[in-house]
Amino acid sequence: MATVLPDPSPDAPGYWVDACRHLMKRDRVMKKLIPQYGGACLQSRGDAFVTLARSIVGQQISVKAAQSVWDRFEKLPRKMAPAQVLKLKVDDMRAAGLSARKIEYLVDLALHFANDQVHVSQWAEMDDEAIIAELVAIRGIGRWTAEMFLIFHLMRPNVLPLDDIGLQNGISHAYFSGEPVSRSEIREVANSWAPFCSVATWYIWRSLDPLPVSY
Repeated sequence: MATVLPDPSPDAPGYWVDACRHLMKRDRVMKKLIPQYGGACLQSRGDAFVTLARSIVGQQISVKAAQSVWDRFEKLPRKMAPAQVLKLKVDDMRAAGLSARKIEYLVDLALHFANDQVHVSQWAEMDDEAIIAELVAIRGIGRWTAEMFLIFHLMRPNVLPLDDIGLQNGISHAYFSGEPVSRSEIREVANSWAPFCSVATWYIWRSLDPLPVSY
């Protein structure tokens, strides 16, 4: 008997239902995992600067810790916008839980946006790797952060963030009985996910933390 999936949010990417069907057909873990989380789905926050700032805040810490720091940081500027972030005092940013390095990265990000050094209007026409190349030119934005941007802001369907700790841990528990996994093993698992690796990754994150991930 076929599993009936609840209707996703109206804000869901156009590919979401097809992606879920594809993943459930191709992957035994996804077949069990996807129906557990109802109609929830990936949703874009619609603001490039905020998405990248959230990703920087979330680097190398857990989703829960990242949310806690973000909640404090978000209260500092009048509005979470480049010009407002550039007005913040370093001491206030440190008090919110940001390291000195992340503060430098957030300031550099704000400068790039304030000075029109990023080409937001062209991103829709650029492929994933071209966008990654542009973003990693900003201080503090490595491949992982750029991949989070592709998933959470541009909602690109087939991003596989190999360096993501949550993805590594989730695949370890779901596919390898808790044993550590290599990049090649992650790629092997993801072979059946393509061309919807972003969607599968999102559900792997959900398996670790029932609250939807957002950056």
